[in-house]
Amino acid sequence: MQLGTTTVDVVSDGTYMLDGGTLFGQVPKTLWEQQLKPDRKNRVRMGLNCMLIQTPTINILVDTGAGSKRVDKLKDSYELNGNKLIKQLKNLGLTARDIDVVILTHLHFDTAGGCTKLDRAGTAIPTFPKAQYMVQKDAWIEANDPNERGERSFNPDDFLPLEAAGLLTLLDGEHEIAPGVTTQVTNGHSKGHQIVLIDAGSERIAYLGELIPTPYHLPLASISAYDRAPDDTLSEKRDLLQTAIDKGWLLVFGHANEQRAGYIDQRNGKSHFQVKEM
Repeated sequence: MQLGTTTVDVVSDGTYMLDGGTLFGQVPKTLWEQQLKPDRKNRVRMGLNCMLIQTPTINILVDTGAGSKRVDKLKDSYELNGNKLIKQLKNLGLTARDIDVVILTHLHFDTAGGCTKLDRAGTAIPTFPKAQYMVQKDAWIEANDPNERGERSFNPDDFLPLEAAGLLTLLDGEHEIAPGVTTQVTNGHSKGHQIVLIDAGSERIAYLGELIPTPYHLPLASISAYDRAPDDTLSEKRDLLQTAIDKGWLLVFGHANEQRAGYIDQRNGKSHFQVKEM
C-alpha cells in the first residue's frame, strides 16, 4: 500500500491453530462458531501477521511471527504452518539485513519467535542483525519473570540474544520510531503491550497486535482468555474503536487469517466492518 513516500505491507509468517473457546473467552461457542468454524479439536486457524513499513530512510518490521526455531514442536502443538516471513520479505525485495528496526508488540512466542534463529551450532542469534529491536520495558520485565499463568507463552531464546548482541531498545510509554510512526501502550493482553500507529497524510493505520487480534474480536465482549487483564483490554478497545470510527483509521489485525485489514464505521447506530486488501 503506497502512501506518498511510505509503503506499508502486511506480511505473514504463516498460520497456526488455537483453541476457539480460549480465543473468544466468555463468548459462547454457539455465537463464535457462526463466524469461525472449528476443527474436531475445537481449534480455529489464525494468522501470524507482521507489518512492514518502508520510508525513504528506514525499513521497519512490526512483530516477527513464530520463527524457525521450533517448527516441528509447534506443528505438533498448534498445527503450525510457518517460517514464511523471510521469504515474504524477499518477495518484496528485502533481506533480513535490510531491516533497520523491529517493533515488538509484546514478547509471546507467536510474535517474537522470529526475532532469533539458530546458527549452525544450534545457538540462537538475531535474525535481523542490523536492526534495533524495540519493546516496552514492562513487556521485557514480564517476559523475564512471568507468572505461572503466562510462563508458557515466553521462550527466553526468542529475546535474550537481542540484549546480548546490543540490539535491544527498551521503551517507556509512547514513542516516535520515525516521522509518522509511533507506538502506543495498550495494556490488557500482557504488560507493556503496544500497538503501532502510522500517520501518512491522507491515511491513518493502526496495527493492533493482540488488542483486537482478528475482525471477529471487534465486538467489545470478544476478548481472549489469554489476556492478562481483560477489563483493561475492554477499556483500551472501547477507546480505540471510537477513535478509529471518528478518524477513519485503517485497522490491521495481528492474527487474522483472511480479513487482515479494514475500516469500521457506524450507520444507524450499528458498527460495520469493511475489508481492505493489503
